[in-house]
Amino acid sequence: MEYRKLKDQDEDGNGGGDDIESRKPLSVTNVPTLGGTTVDWSKWKLKIVVVVALTLLTSSQGILIVWSKRNGKYEYSVTTSNFMVEALKCGLSLLALARIWRSEGVTEDNRLSTTLDEVIVYPIPALLYLVKNLLQYYILEHVDAPGYQILKNLNIISTGVLYRIILKKKLSNIQWAAFILLCAGCSTTQLKTNSDDVFQTPVQGWVMAIVMALLSGFAGVYTEAIMKKRPSRNINVQNFWLYVFGMVFNAVAIVTQDFDAVMNKGFFYGYSFITVLMILNHALSGLAVSMVMKYADNIVKVYATSVAMLFTAFVSFYLFGFNLSLAFILGTIVVMVSVYLHAVGKQR
Repeated sequence: MEYRKLKDQDEDGNGGGDDIESRKPLSVTNVPTLGGTTVDWSKWKLKIVVVVALTLLTSSQGILIVWSKRNGKYEYSVTTSNFMVEALKCGLSLLALARIWRSEGVTEDNRLSTTLDEVIVYPIPALLYLVKNLLQYYILEHVDAPGYQILKNLNIISTGVLYRIILKKKLSNIQWAAFILLCAGCSTTQLKTNSDDVFQTPVQGWVMAIVMALLSGFAGVYTEAIMKKRPSRNINVQNFWLYVFGMVFNAVAIVTQDFDAVMNKGFFYGYSFITVLMILNHALSGLAVSMVMKYADNIVKVYATSVAMLFTAFVSFYLFGFNLSLAFILGTIVVMVSVYLHAVGKQR
């Protein structure tokens, strides 16, 4: 959500590009098809790379968190891991800015120095993302990785409703129907047919999943509203300040929750190779989303999310012995259809 602006900038900056491209001589990257249209194979290759990267990163988030546990517990501090994610994202934003500064120079829109009025709005979404990111660890103590991947789509509903309330954007009938299907699909995946319990996920897991969806939706909508107040501002500068406050809040969380453990055992106590991969995954996922918004479109992101749900289920089946029940498969199909309908309704 925080990278949505990139797509708008890309579309505005490339208007009329088709006319110029049509006058270019034929090349390997521009080959006419039978219908007379021109296919830019270099752009298609870039889209494929971005989609594959987003699919792998999205599907492996829950898997890596579950895999990082030892005997069902996190031996490392989840607050320090979240701090490292924010620090890594902040570093990536600085690297992107350094590249822009070398090519374009320092301008009013890409310099880091700013006013207090602009920066003061970032602590709110940073705090929301802090709670949301911590919740995902606690959710995975009650939900398996495939279930987490499914329930995470509930933020589509919260985001859509908050768009309507805060940004006054109308939702189409297709989108409202997609919300209903999404609720039905998520519930179906969690059905337990061979037990007296109705759902596989306990009540506390559902409550945390709903709270996380609300926090994610509100943080995303709020961040987009902030960024659109100054459209010309470079997205990496805005993300930098968001991640700086994220680091500050995560540092406070470390002091309040894990101070004694960090002081006695060290900042990186309990870290393993899987933990490092998990941190890299969370940091690079944001970069992959920004690349999708810049080089692809929302439908591509939907397909990547849908494939990620299936990929997570099959990998969990082989790694953790996850039960691929008929209810889970049917519910996943319903969720995939609802996500697709929501994207189609949004474009219309």
